[in-house]
Amino acid sequence: MQNSSCHYNESMSFFYNKNGGDDKWDSAQLILVQVVGSLFCCFILVSNAMVIAAVVTNKRFHYPFYYLLANLAASDFLAGIAYVYLMFNTGPVSRKLTVRGYFIRQGLLDISLSASLANLLVIALERYISVMNWKVHSNLTKRRVTLLIVLVWAISIFMGAVPSLGWNCICDLDRCSQLAPIFSRSYLIFWSVSNLVVFLVMVAIYMRIYTYVKKKTSVLMPHTSGSINRKRTPIKLIKTVMVVLGAFVFCWTPGLVVLLLDGLNCQRCNVMKLKRWLLLLAVLNSVMNPCIYSYKDEEMWTTFKNLMRCIGNGTRRQRSTKANSRPLSSGQDTVNSHTNPPNGRPDVPS
Repeated sequence: MQNSSCHYNESMSFFYNKNGGDDKWDSAQLILVQVVGSLFCCFILVSNAMVIAAVVTNKRFHYPFYYLLANLAASDFLAGIAYVYLMFNTGPVSRKLTVRGYFIRQGLLDISLSASLANLLVIALERYISVMNWKVHSNLTKRRVTLLIVLVWAISIFMGAVPSLGWNCICDLDRCSQLAPIFSRSYLIFWSVSNLVVFLVMVAIYMRIYTYVKKKTSVLMPHTSGSINRKRTPIKLIKTVMVVLGAFVFCWTPGLVVLLLDGLNCQRCNVMKLKRWLLLLAVLNSVMNPCIYSYKDEEMWTTFKNLMRCIGNGTRRQRSTKANSRPLSSGQDTVNSHTNPPNGRPDVPS
């Protein structure tokens, strides 16, 4: 009878106790995760905001690829906000959360992950279109790019809201998972398998792109007087995206595999011990992306430096304006009055 009733009014401590998931943190580990995670999150928010600002301010980035890259930075920015919220609502605090509070915490993470994954998939398709036409940028119009961006966020918000819409175990405690004690194990299986399948699809797309570029280059080389200018071919941007994709797969695959094991109800896997370290690995991915953009793209790095220079100049100009507008003291007024009389000429003894 207890399993057939719903428990929406219970705190998360009730669900942790029911499913046997131990979310207790050692105080030193909790402080370490919060301090390191907070530093990472500050960097994530600032650096991804700079990526978005770079794409907006630099007209050389006004192409479909860079608009989608800015959208990927926006999803990383949201991930930074989600991580900050998670860092300070985990450990002992997570047991005090309400069901709604837990849905919000996990929903933010799920939306940011879905947005990152959907953006990478859309970028892979955009790169495929451009490479097949042997162009640096695809012919997608701004309207189509905008529709793609709206579609990415619509799908991401829906995926993040699925557990709160009913795919949970609040009314059937026997189906609850350990890592997410109000999420059904069937949902964790669906979530992890679907994301891993998307990983494989993207890897297949880039393998197809790589083989096509290799074949096309070998055909063009005998007909050119010198080496092909790689900056004028799609190769350069493809390398950037492949590094981003590789970092994403490296940082998220372990977590998805652990979620899958929890969904399959693996009793020997001890998934709770891996939870906190997989969280830091996921945070690391959002830290790496802006570094990859600036390292692999010289124009992006130059725009970053110009933005920082503008911010620095603006700060100094603001300080100078405040200093000039500051009222003079009475002592300074007296000195100035003796130095320069009202007629504007110094006093000359007669």
